[in-house]
Amino acid sequence: MNPAVMVGEERVSRPFASLSQPLVPTRTPLLSGANPEAKREEVRRYFHQTCELYDRLFALIRDDASYFERHEPLRHPLIFYFGHPAVFYVNKLVAGRMISSRIDPRLESMLAVGVDEMSWDDLNAAHYDWPSVRTVREYRNRMRRLVDDFIGTMPLELPIRQDSPAWLILMGIEHERIHLETSSVIMRQMPLDELRHGDELTDEERRLWQTCPDRGTPPANEWLPFPGATVRLGKPATDDTYGWDNEYGVDEVHLPAFRAARRLVSNAEFLEFVADGGYRDDSLWTDEGRGWLHYTRAEHPKFWVRRGDRTLQRNLLDEVPLPLDWPVEVNCLEAQAYCTWLARRTGEHVSLPTEAHWQALRATVPGDQPTWTTAPGNVNLERFASSCPVTAFPQGDFCDIVGNVWQWTRTPIMPFKGFEVHPLYDDFSVPTFDGRHNLIKGGSWISTGNEALASARYAFRRHFFQHAGFRTIVEEPGSIAETAGSRLYETDQLVTQYLEFHYFDAASAGAAAPLGVPNFPRACVEAVMPHVPADRRDRCLDIGCSVGRSALEFARHFSHVDAIDFSARFIQAGVRLQAGDEVHYEVPTEGELTVSRAISLDRLGLSAVGDRVSFLQGDACNLKTMFTDYDLVFAGNLIDRLYEPGLFLSGIANRIRAGGLLAITSPYTWLEEYTPRAKWLGGRREGGEPLSTFDGLSASLAGGFSLVHRADIPFVIRETARKHQHSIAELTIWRKA
Repeated sequence: MNPAVMVGEERVSRPFASLSQPLVPTRTPLLSGANPEAKREEVRRYFHQTCELYDRLFALIRDDASYFERHEPLRHPLIFYFGHPAVFYVNKLVAGRMISSRIDPRLESMLAVGVDEMSWDDLNAAHYDWPSVRTVREYRNRMRRLVDDFIGTMPLELPIRQDSPAWLILMGIEHERIHLETSSVIMRQMPLDELRHGDELTDEERRLWQTCPDRGTPPANEWLPFPGATVRLGKPATDDTYGWDNEYGVDEVHLPAFRAARRLVSNAEFLEFVADGGYRDDSLWTDEGRGWLHYTRAEHPKFWVRRGDRTLQRNLLDEVPLPLDWPVEVNCLEAQAYCTWLARRTGEHVSLPTEAHWQALRATVPGDQPTWTTAPGNVNLERFASSCPVTAFPQGDFCDIVGNVWQWTRTPIMPFKGFEVHPLYDDFSVPTFDGRHNLIKGGSWISTGNEALASARYAFRRHFFQHAGFRTIVEEPGSIAETAGSRLYETDQLVTQYLEFHYFDAASAGAAAPLGVPNFPRACVEAVMPHVPADRRDRCLDIGCSVGRSALEFARHFSHVDAIDFSARFIQAGVRLQAGDEVHYEVPTEGELTVSRAISLDRLGLSAVGDRVSFLQGDACNLKTMFTDYDLVFAGNLIDRLYEPGLFLSGIANRIRAGGLLAITSPYTWLEEYTPRAKWLGGRREGGEPLSTFDGLSASLAGGFSLVHRADIPFVIRETARKHQHSIAELTIWRKA
């Protein structure tokens, strides 16, 4: 662990590496090497080039007012995306206890979460007092100085592994490169006059953001035979490039022989589907597709623009007559409908490929991004800032296996065997393991860094738009490759343990309570509610809500409950149940033996109150300003797992109404793994005298709160049928003056 970097300290920083030389979009670095100091400079250069490239994309926005418009209804305005990657670095360094203080706590809370339209994202504009563009720009510069200093002082051993400080920096870099692409998708939906283009650009900007000039008529597409193969999926832990959690693990798929289209589906091919009434024929669409179609009233792909009797295509910085030989860009639902239409016309079993099909094709393209002399396709920003003809980049017998546009697959993203989340970013993949997010493969023209690797696995909701198109395949009857299903089966060991802890109800299951101890979340709610006056039951905050049982139980009594947890893995379980899904999981009995559980709100008698709960992700020590005005704040077994519990207590006071309650439960098991010893509220000596946590709590809350109630509540966490953790939490209830 490096010495803490003090944010407020003035220092002379080295100049940013990319400001004194032409910008070259770099490839993701290798994790190995012989010289740690040379690798340190490589990581530093990669960091600054990433920040500079991101700034250059946003420099295309002409007026500050455009940053605050919602150009994509399912995403925040661009001011969020301008700042989000920057606060990500700081939030992760704080969470990893690698820096001691923040740059701007308000921005680091407001701009922390909101990258996908997950149920726990808040997209209500009324909840945001967005910072100015100047404020975010200044923040980005301060972040660059902070991270530059951190890179210069962090301990570095090679190869870089997941517990290395350098891994956290690479995480921030690759995260920013993802948002380089997603932000460019939003910009394609902005009015052109809000973006600098044409003569407004410098020569260097024109080179970086140039549209492909080549357009024509594509030759007829054809399906080429591809032999059956056994495809091994998953990235080994020893791989020499940075990877996201969902890439690791292993799976093996036996693919029967199939035929794959030589080229991506072109605008010309898709135009036939449109002309044949494809958007008006409900029978071509899945149930999900019909819902999207009827809601949006779509008549053609998103980036096609109708001007009178002309059809144009909107690119990043221009509109051009529809390039018939460029790949069509659609969402997964449109791609699926096209496959159904083409199957009817040809009598073939036409479909999207699975992840394994794409990986089999990818194996025919030599090398990978870090070792390419030149990219084999329109990828890595090495060619154009737009698509190009589907014939432009042959890669063996096929074209554009890599690059041009992402390619939709029919595979919902699911973890490989051996999947483990990174402890500092558990919400990268977990929220997408819901059967509703399909994998895209191959990268687009603006995919850089990790995105351009063969092992990259990114997924989006099927109605979402990226720079994405598709390739068709044909499979023979009886040899259709299987895809991952969407059954909500929880396999994360810690989550399953807490699902059992929260939702197993011995009485309703007709079984004896473990060690005679009743369900803990229910017991907490039953102990707290007698102290809440009947006329003070409007708003409740369950902070550290875990998988959500206490929040749902509080919803029996309150009009609204905000349920917040730092972990997306935990939140997702509550969201699934709230959506009416039945969640299945296994609990160990002995050795390899397990017993199955199935839970739902119907079974628990909680379905009537599910819509009163909002599950959200957040940091208890740095909550967004909108979380306020509560009659009750419940912090269940949270206080001794915070990195700065005193900061939480001082901040939470302002979020409770006068006369409102703060209820805290904890077994007071302080560990330096979670909380630095100097920040423990108790369980240590102060001035040579023993300090209990209750005394520490009392001192922290003195002046603003008075003690209402104090009691013990036991709880049991099951490990196996015959092994349980038996603990006793102390419940203290405090009333705000």
